[in-house]
Amino acid sequence: MNNDEINIFIPAAGRGERLRPVTEHIPKPLVPVLGRPVLQHVLDKVSSLPFGKIGINVHHKKEAVEEWVSRCRLKDRIVLFPEKEMLGTGGALKNAEGLLKERTFLVHNSDVLSDINIWSLLEHHRSSGNSATLAVHDCPEFNNLSVDGRGLLRGVNRRAGAGDRLMAFTGVAVYEPEFIDFLPGGASGVTDAWMSALSAGRRIGTFDATGCYWTDIGRPAAYAYAVFRSLRNEGEAVYIHPSVRGCINIDLQGYVVIESGCMIDRGVSLKNCILLRGTRIGTGAGEVREPSRLENCIVGPAFRIDIGEPETAGPGGSGGQPIGDGGSDRRYYRIRKGNESTVLMQCGGDDPDFERHMEYTEFFSRHSVPVPRLIEADAGRRQAVFEDAGDISLYSYLKCPREDAETENIYRRVIDLMLMLHTDLTAHVQECPLLSERIFDYGHLRWETDYFIGRFVRDLMNTRIENPAGLEREFHRLALRVDSFPRAVIHRDLQCRNIMVMKGGEMRLIDFQGARMGPPAYDAASVLWDPYHRLQDDMRDRLVRYYIDKAAGKPGWAYDGNRFRDTLLPCRLQRHMQALGAYGFLSSVKGKKYFLKYVPEALRLLKEDISQCGDEYPGLYRLIMRLRS
Repeated sequence: MNNDEINIFIPAAGRGERLRPVTEHIPKPLVPVLGRPVLQHVLDKVSSLPFGKIGINVHHKKEAVEEWVSRCRLKDRIVLFPEKEMLGTGGALKNAEGLLKERTFLVHNSDVLSDINIWSLLEHHRSSGNSATLAVHDCPEFNNLSVDGRGLLRGVNRRAGAGDRLMAFTGVAVYEPEFIDFLPGGASGVTDAWMSALSAGRRIGTFDATGCYWTDIGRPAAYAYAVFRSLRNEGEAVYIHPSVRGCINIDLQGYVVIESGCMIDRGVSLKNCILLRGTRIGTGAGEVREPSRLENCIVGPAFRIDIGEPETAGPGGSGGQPIGDGGSDRRYYRIRKGNESTVLMQCGGDDPDFERHMEYTEFFSRHSVPVPRLIEADAGRRQAVFEDAGDISLYSYLKCPREDAETENIYRRVIDLMLMLHTDLTAHVQECPLLSERIFDYGHLRWETDYFIGRFVRDLMNTRIENPAGLEREFHRLALRVDSFPRAVIHRDLQCRNIMVMKGGEMRLIDFQGARMGPPAYDAASVLWDPYHRLQDDMRDRLVRYYIDKAAGKPGWAYDGNRFRDTLLPCRLQRHMQALGAYGFLSSVKGKKYFLKYVPEALRLLKEDISQCGDEYPGLYRLIMRLRS
């Protein structure tokens, strides 16, 4: 037996009465959070510790839990403890005495999601001499434990004495095997055993986890909060289970989660909704189903639960809802202006793009480029209020599987917007000096390739550069070539996360404050060879032809079709190196680890690019082909 190992116990027998009617169909441990049961989330967390066995008690819908465990990757290390009658929080531990008396053990409730550092909890317990160490936090809604200044438990369901404070139990604790002796046979509560241990002179200590994320999924609103927060942590607004097929003319807004086995009719509108397994939305084939417009609810095969607006916290008491999940350091909040939903943008005092954003917005709007309408600005406070363009970017919109024709049609509309920048807006660019004088030139192109080498190759990939001088010469030639192409107004970050799809299908371009005068092919590379959404090759070819044909009829267009195609590959190389540099920076420096999931596709695209021009850039070819995502 490894003395460092612990055993683990996960209570999972409860009926989940506060979560009814969900738990009438799904046992609470198997309620999904983005396609994975909450029990899986807990197992993934606790199995990072050195452990021997994991005990799980079962009662309500135990067959479903047992069947799930039989397919779990940890099944050979899981011991199930069926309960004919509910034994309570203490009786469940006593029923597993044979396992839990072996060694120190961790208990983690199966309905709790948190980022409590369980390694630190375990280390704290082992150095404390406690019989039990409870992870606690200051949560006024649940505070009922009296804890003294040394962090020791004084009592339960009592007022704090002098020098004590009230705290809440998180459902996570570490125990020594001796604690089992304070539990009677049969049904009991673990809090009674805490008090019995205290009376016998044992130490029941605490580990203060205040400030950590914590929620249980015991109530529908808490479950929805956990699901929507998980979406935000993944940098997403929409989750669609891979088994879902056929999102035809579906309107999505807010947060949307569609779990496995759902069927959705044409014309359905969803906002802030969770669709559980087997749900059918719309009316069809003589069968009455859920209505075609749903908002702020959890929906199952035979029920709907209203949950209200997603629970969020605003800035400094403003009541605003934080929005946005990209790489920007700016802060965005949804606020009300009269009867209108608007977005408040707050910039840091040193943000160099605030004035540019204001001027670009006015310029773009004056020439009918669809960007969020500016409602008011406060230059002194570096903040502005804009039209609310919703939460659904083209990236999120395309999460719901679409027919090819619908996807191609929406990309044609994107190209129409892109051409407005490259032609119509370019013809009037002298009206906007901040833009006309901002050139995407050799220096900026070299910055992008240095960014790629520093943030991605060295920092993220930990890869050595074999011939730095030779690589520098190749970057120099590439930058000179791209810098020689005719310029137009370009967005410069025209990827699908920066195109909002509003209710009814209207679009808005966002994050355009980085616009510059540069080669139009850079925008085309950004949106048609986009790591966030992979287009079929034949569809991309048709879209390039569409762009060229539409551009040919525009006054002042500087390219013919062949010449424009010649600019695409160098711009693709530049763009994909820039994107990988950004993913390295955002994940490693800014801590936004969810950007790592886009690295494989961006690297695949870059390898595809360099394979077509490896003879021209042999050093870069060798470097890129060595990289592994």
